[in-house]
Amino acid sequence: MNHSRLPEGTLDKIFVDEAVNELHTIQDMLRWTVSRFSAANIYYGHGTDNPWDEAVQLVLPSLYLPLDIPEEMRSARLTSSERHRIVERVIRRINERVPVAYLTNKAWFCGLEFYVDERVLVPRSPIGELINDQFSGLIPHPPRHILDMCTGSGCIAIACGYAFPEAEVDAVDISSDVLAVTERNIQALGSNIR
Repeated sequence: MNHSRLPEGTLDKIFVDEAVNELHTIQDMLRWTVSRFSAANIYYGHGTDNPWDEAVQLVLPSLYLPLDIPEEMRSARLTSSERHRIVERVIRRINERVPVAYLTNKAWFCGLEFYVDERVLVPRSPIGELINDQFSGLIPHPPRHILDMCTGSGCIAIACGYAFPEAEVDAVDISSDVLAVTERNIQALGSNIR
């Protein structure tokens, strides 16, 4: 079939029908998602750098499953509503270029899972490596006070709270909408953040 001459939106309908009717397992959906992402030439960089990792971070959280499910669980069959949910998110990721983190409301930073939505940037700072190394070679002693300005999701402040449990950590932002996301993550992850 020559897809280049189809009316706008027809390809989406074909993909939805194919996926919902022909894909039955988690593994089927992962493979299909990787193929769709590869064909769409989308940008990776919001926590992943390749179509496989991007597919895993979209498909498994869409099924309310952790990223590290046992290999044999990938042969589990999906319900029709699960297939629809995944396919709708794949189409939004491709057509609207919405980052996976916004579609699933999940992002990872310094080994911690954060809630994210369009009010905040997707965590992806290289500062995470410095935090994991406790700023080794950059500061002479553990900090007593840490200020995270323009905190967004609170990922840097919260990760610093874990790395430096004795420090007072302040997470500040000018936006009350953003601070609502920060507070949600502080409540979920528990930390010495103010």
